[in-house]
Amino acid sequence: METIIGIAAGILTSISMLPQLIKILKEKDVENISPYMITILLSGVSLWVVYGVMLGEWPIILSNAFSVFVNVTLLICYFLFSKNS
Repeated sequence: METIIGIAAGILTSISMLPQLIKILKEKDVENISPYMITILLSGVSLWVVYGVMLGEWPIILSNAFSVFVNVTLLICYFLFSKNS
């Protein structure tokens, strides 16, 4: 049961930023997102990947690696679509 809960939690947290990413890719508008929030979240999920590697726990590694990918993509989009760049 613990594994099922862990996998479900990993999936939900991993996909939580996808709607934001999709919206940004469609509208090319990043005015309402904070690069600081993305950077802090990216740091946290990166540490979760390291933690998962240290424990050898693939559900932690994979779900957080996906989150790293999504958040890196968001940060790239922020710099690409920012009106100040």
